[in-house]
Amino acid sequence: MKVKKTVAIIAIGLLCVTILVSLFKKDLWDLNSKLLKEKVLSIEQTVETINLLDITPFEWDVVYSFDPYTPKDKVYDIVGYKWDNIRETVSEGMNQIVFLKDGKVVCYLYGYPANNGYGMFFVGKDYKNVATMLNLEDSLNFQVTRSDGFPYLKHIK
Repeated sequence: MKVKKTVAIIAIGLLCVTILVSLFKKDLWDLNSKLLKEKVLSIEQTVETINLLDITPFEWDVVYSFDPYTPKDKVYDIVGYKWDNIRETVSEGMNQIVFLKDGKVVCYLYGYPANNGYGMFFVGKDYKNVATMLNLEDSLNFQVTRSDGFPYLKHIK
């Protein structure tokens, strides 16, 4: 009887630890978004161009920049699955950028450049009339400019 009680206590303890870890665990796309921000903000003032691969501290194979006002369902359709953090842009000046690796979201950038601390804008292949897409075979060079103290990365096609 004591063995069953001990096993039950251990099982409950492990379950509690698992639940607590999952509550505090950050999603991969959030962690990578923070790492990307750190890399972008560390770009020296004198740098005029940079390759996107040099500032993405994670692996990716395709990136989408969604047009303003793109509905969530369109984003989900293009990305290939639903995830809980997606939001719709509500203004022309907002970023909604999704990096994927092997079909999974690995980084998500959303919001106004002033709120994010930087902005990223690119031209690439038009994708389903609601997004622009770049992959590793494309030119990944970006012009670095600064406005209001924030770095802005603009794709050089």
